[in-house]
Amino acid sequence: MKEYGAYFIDLDGTMYKGKEAIPEAKPFIDQLVSKGIPHLFVTNNSSRTQAQTVDKLKGYGVEATKDQILTPSITAAKQIKQDNPSGAKVYAIGEIGLFDALEQEGLTITEESPDYVVIGIDRDNSYRKIREACLHIQAGAQFVATNPDIKVPTEKGLVPGNGAFMHLMELVTGVKPKVFGKPEHYMITQALNQLNVAPEHAIMIGDNYHTDILAGIRAGVDTLHVQTGVTSVEELRLMEDQPTYSLKSLQEWFT
Repeated sequence: MKEYGAYFIDLDGTMYKGKEAIPEAKPFIDQLVSKGIPHLFVTNNSSRTQAQTVDKLKGYGVEATKDQILTPSITAAKQIKQDNPSGAKVYAIGEIGLFDALEQEGLTITEESPDYVVIGIDRDNSYRKIREACLHIQAGAQFVATNPDIKVPTEKGLVPGNGAFMHLMELVTGVKPKVFGKPEHYMITQALNQLNVAPEHAIMIGDNYHTDILAGIRAGVDTLHVQTGVTSVEELRLMEDQPTYSLKSLQEWFT
């Protein structure tokens, strides 16, 4: 295997599946730490804050700092702030991870005449929230989505992800959202900049071809598909653009 100067690692389906740890994950991270290799956890999960994700990883014995956690909520909030230095009003559908990211950038969260509608996963979503978001978009608010995941792996099976609701709103409004999560390149580009590493020296690791692997390909970094989550090896064979590597589990990487 090629040696890399930075690793970008997915969480759901790669480090753990729902509430269950993936056994090979902790030894893999321990190897990176022992070798002093920089790594970031690049997740499409927009529901948790950085601190909550650090605590979740710690529950599986994986040590991380807040600075090592990168989410589409953070990337989207930073981009909105960059485009609107004096501030912007946002109607948000999501959980604490999204609201925390928006507030950290000094953006105003409102239900009246927003400049942006931002949708992240919301396990208490409702018809009213979706209805209001669709009306705001039709009134001219810019439509932003944290991530496009249609389905999310859990210990019990696959459940609806943010993309399912995003596509519902797109069908109603006729407006395509700007998506900041994988498979778009934005988070990988931010990760490269954060670690000051060139694309050819980094690798993206994940279980989902349609998010993790495509994001790496689009950002120009090598990719490792692990067969522990969404995309099976049989499904992978059908894809035109293949990952750089595909392994049964992370255990095979350093052996």
